[in-house]
Amino acid sequence: MMRLSEFLEEGITAATISRMEQRAAVNQLSRGLYQLPDALLDGNHSLAVAAKLIPNGVICYDSALAFHELTDRIPPYVWMAIGPRDWRPKIVQPRIEIARFGPKEFDKGIERHVIEGVSVPIYVPAKTIVDLFKSGQRQKAFYSASAGLAHATQAMKDALRLRKATPSEIAKYAVAAGIWEKNVQPRLEALTVNA
Repeated sequence: MMRLSEFLEEGITAATISRMEQRAAVNQLSRGLYQLPDALLDGNHSLAVAAKLIPNGVICYDSALAFHELTDRIPPYVWMAIGPRDWRPKIVQPRIEIARFGPKEFDKGIERHVIEGVSVPIYVPAKTIVDLFKSGQRQKAFYSASAGLAHATQAMKDALRLRKATPSEIAKYAVAAGIWEKNVQPRLEALTVNA
């Protein structure tokens, strides 16, 4: 999987890529992104494509949960976090939903995973859970709906049960995000009271 700019760096022109595409030597995955037609596709293919298209982004929310196997939901699009001043790309394929994260929260808790030869930045489970709580808190404030908080609580319960996050990791990210006492602490204490 390569971007047009990576081909150009290797001395392969756009005209050559166009001819290769006409001969089915490469497939165009998205504008400016190509892959060999016989490439093996991973179950997380869309995450690799999103990471190539938005190199400064990080996989977050439900997409990170799905990657860490902490949800049964199949996200209808890839969630990508970008920084507060990063350029917001306009991408048609694959479906990507952009979330802006503040400077204090954007670069924390990132792991890199290799998917189809692409280094994909993904938030760790504890950070993802805290991000879901923060998002759920905003949803509740705007829409008077607690579905987001219930989703975050279930993700936290599953992460603790499967040992993909510890209470101290979740607490650390919640304190840094400023949502520890009001949202995360009571739920975390309720889930770990008999542990």
